Amino acid sequence: MVFGMLMMGYFVVVFVQSGLDKIMDWKGNLLWLTPHFNDTIFEKQVPLALGIVTFLELFTGLISLIGLLDMIIFSSIIFAFLASVLACITFLFLLFGQRMAKDYEGAKTIVIYMIPALLAVYFLT
Repeated sequence: MVFGMLMMGYFVVVFVQSGLDKIMDWKGNLLWLTPHFNDTIFEKQVPLALGIVTFLELFTGLISLIGLLDMIIFSSIIFAFLASVLACITFLFLLFGQRMAKDYEGAKTIVIYMIPALLAVYFLT
C-alpha cells in the first residue's frame, strides 16, 4: 500500500507540474516543439498534439491524486491502478513523439520515467 501511495505522489508531481507548465507557457512550448517536430507526421499538428498531451498529463495527475486519497481514506487501489495504467499510456504518447522527432536522448528520459509506472501497474495488479 505504501508503494502505491508513493507512486501516486510521484505521478501527481510529474504530471500536474508538466501539464500546468504547458498551460502557463503554451507559446514557449509551441515555439520549442514546432521545429522539434519538423519533417515528422506531427509537423502541422503540433498545437493539437500539445493539447492532447496536456490533457493526458493533467487527467493522469488528477486520477493519481484521487488514487492517493482513495488509498488513504478507503484503503482501495482501484483508482491507483487506473492512474498507473493512464501514466503508462501518457508516457507511451510522449515516447512516440520523441521517437518520431528522432530525439533519442529525450526518448531515453521518457523510459526512465516510465519504468516506475510499469512497476506500479505490476504491483497494483
